[in-house]
Amino acid sequence: MRQIGFRLAAIAVALLLVGANAVAAVAATRTLHGSVIDRERMALPPDARVEVQLLDVSLADAPSRTIARTSFRPRGPVPIPYRLRFDEARLKPRHSYGLRATISVGDRLWFTSTSRHSVEIGGPDRIDIPVQRLGGQAAPRPAGSPAGRWLAEDIRRGGVIDYLQTVLEIGPNGRVSGTGGCNRMSGQAKIAGDTIRFGAIASTRMACTPAAMNQERKFIAALEDVRRWRVDPARGKLILLDGRGNSIVVLSRL
Repeated sequence: MRQIGFRLAAIAVALLLVGANAVAAVAATRTLHGSVIDRERMALPPDARVEVQLLDVSLADAPSRTIARTSFRPRGPVPIPYRLRFDEARLKPRHSYGLRATISVGDRLWFTSTSRHSVEIGGPDRIDIPVQRLGGQAAPRPAGSPAGRWLAEDIRRGGVIDYLQTVLEIGPNGRVSGTGGCNRMSGQAKIAGDTIRFGAIASTRMACTPAAMNQERKFIAALEDVRRWRVDPARGKLILLDGRGNSIVVLSRL
């Protein structure tokens, strides 16, 4: 019985050690997070790639050593969120560490961080990283143009009435016209790069069916929230997005 007791005690100690090691392993995992910020707010093409590195920059006369890195394609406009996981046990006292962010387009480097963003043992986990466009590089341009005559296919993911045509026409100078399906509308949009903001939309005051009037109100209200545009040339679509990069109006070219 005494031997059985010793064995059970040994097993219990072993389990406690395993649990302690597991807790220590979990505790050593650290996640840095924040945003990669391009202050010019350039539109990025589909082949853009963001890379964030945690570097040991202790030696001024030697190349920095990479501790961890993450690389991904951005899913929306800047600021671009990132997360970088690593084993904090790799950080040594009296060493200096920092974050570096870059944005590449194809095989060419377009943006890079130019200032130091320190990472400290036990320091804050949220670190935003501004990047700057490299001199001599042309800015990425959004594909296509929002100018043209477009038919609404979806408003705020709620679809549209099949028999009702909501048409938006955008001139090269930003002049807006069209019809909500019953009333004529007109206005002006300010377009710069991939950004677009619609001014006040004026419309006629014809009485229509409640369904038509409801769609017109939703469409004009959605235009007020539009901040960016994107064209899908393969499908002939114009996608209007809000400030967070969410699609709120989808139109097809007429």
